[in-house]
Amino acid sequence: MGLINHFRELDVYRTAMDSTMQVFQLSKSFPVEERYSLTDQMRRSSRSVCANLAEAWRKRRYQAAFISKLSDAETEAAETQVWAEIAFRSGYRQPEVFASLDEAYDKIIGQLVRMADHPEKWVIGGRRTA
Repeated sequence: MGLINHFRELDVYRTAMDSTMQVFQLSKSFPVEERYSLTDQMRRSSRSVCANLAEAWRKRRYQAAFISKLSDAETEAAETQVWAEIAFRSGYRQPEVFASLDEAYDKIIGQLVRMADHPEKWVIGGRRTA
């Protein structure tokens, strides 16, 4: 791992942002009646993964706060998987599209868990508590 100076340099952030943009594009074709439910929820949770990663990055001075934001990102990623499954089961997505998106979020979750399991690689300033 080289020196990372910005959250946008994190592989997990890049994967999350790519997945968020995929969710946005895919959800454009959802039925109009899903606009204020499935579409909004799926877009919101996918965007929250990225936002929580950015917040975690800025909280690296405090290990507990850093881990907490990573945990928030992880739960939002899992929520996005649920919304994607609902879209698939509702017939709005093909199986291969769902599988690809689900796999991307599995990767994101795995990366987040590894970061949270080894916060010492990420925290700065020597302060390890919130």
